Amino acid sequence: MRKLISISVLLLFVVLQNTLGQQKPQYTQYILNNYIINPAITGIENYIDVKAATRQQWTGLQNAPQTSYFTAHMPIGKSDDWGSSTSYGMVGENPLGRSYKSEYEASKPHHGIGLVAVIDKTGPLSNNTLNVTYAYHIGLAPRLNLAVGFGAGISKVTLNTNDITLENPIDAAIANSGTINRIKPDLNVGIWLYSAEFFFGASVQQVLPQTLSFSSQSSYNTGKTVPHSFFTAGYRFWLSDDVTVIPSVMVKYVNPVPIGIDFNTKVSFRDKFWIGGAYRKYDSYSGMIGFNLGSLFNVGYAYDFTQSALNTVSRGSHEIVLGLTLNNRYRVTCPQKLW
Repeated sequence: MRKLISISVLLLFVVLQNTLGQQKPQYTQYILNNYIINPAITGIENYIDVKAATRQQWTGLQNAPQTSYFTAHMPIGKSDDWGSSTSYGMVGENPLGRSYKSEYEASKPHHGIGLVAVIDKTGPLSNNTLNVTYAYHIGLAPRLNLAVGFGAGISKVTLNTNDITLENPIDAAIANSGTINRIKPDLNVGIWLYSAEFFFGASVQQVLPQTLSFSSQSSYNTGKTVPHSFFTAGYRFWLSDDVTVIPSVMVKYVNPVPIGIDFNTKVSFRDKFWIGGAYRKYDSYSGMIGFNLGSLFNVGYAYDFTQSALNTVSRGSHEIVLGLTLNNRYRVTCPQKLW
């Protein structure tokens, strides 16, 4: 298994060095579900983590991007030892209190499996992906964990030519009128280093560049899907037994688009609710709020204030994330690893 980890890490960084604009959706509340961009997180929690989200970008702008996703992942082959990093204190204790930090232990080796489905639409073009994910988690040190993972599946890119107005109705760049579908293989890889205090992740989506054309003529076969590289990191500060502050950053690289940087700060009160803010370089400011409702349901909402030239036609962006914690045998009321 350690050989598999070494190969996975090597593959990740080879791809990072050879990344060939942006074709994947962006998420303001990545801190709630880093799994959507990094398959190494698969099975990190002690329960079946289910998330569903929708994002309406640049409200008021016709044919603006709309994204929805569904994710579910769970650990398998893991011990239920109370002291491990995938187990917690007794029901009723504050799972984000300082005792969690002092009693934290690296998790025993275990696997994770999961599923990611994304529907992303911008104007006449849509991209729907379905991936099955796998990850392996090990303890590197008494309080430090490493996970490596990958996701494999298919991507269906669809062009609805009925939504396109052409100067010349007969355009060789488009094979025919109506709906044109292109189905391609999809592969994602990632690593995730985590402890009680911090996390660091690196991942690549669309590892396999694919030719993308909607024409029957080879001279128009110049479109391609390109890899998307993500680096994420965060640190958790305990202000008291009840309040934690979690600053984080996500760096995104997609050649030839300029590097994107998201800064995010989340302030949590016990396991009940949280508020936060975010800044996306040259693009937007965001406000966020979320609640953990018992040991089954959680919800997060973000509103982006557009700062680019689009603010003259856009009323901002809305994003809602709904979560379920199934098979939650210890009845914890908030995620422990995805802060």
